[in-house]
Amino acid sequence: MPETSSQSIDVTYVADLARLRLSPEEIATFQKQLSDVLGYVGQLAEVDVSHVSLLGEADLKNQLRADQLTPCLPVAEALANAPAQENNLFVVPRIVE
Repeated sequence: MPETSSQSIDVTYVADLARLRLSPEEIATFQKQLSDVLGYVGQLAEVDVSHVSLLGEADLKNQLRADQLTPCLPVAEALANAPAQENNLFVVPRIVE
């Protein structure tokens, strides 16, 4: 990973792209935080991961749990906080004509 310093990333420019107005104090704070983050990324780049498989386990099968029958939520409890209900159903505003 190429060496990247926080000086090469202009917080003011990024703030303008995001349409943010930052005070000089906020710019200084964010510049320090960005420098800290990039320092941590630099530390991660130094870690030897040559022995780590990118795909996890070589056996790429789905790890699914067994289906188990569980009790359903009672209708009254499911509808307890509904703003509107009718015939044991949620009533919602019509959005398609």
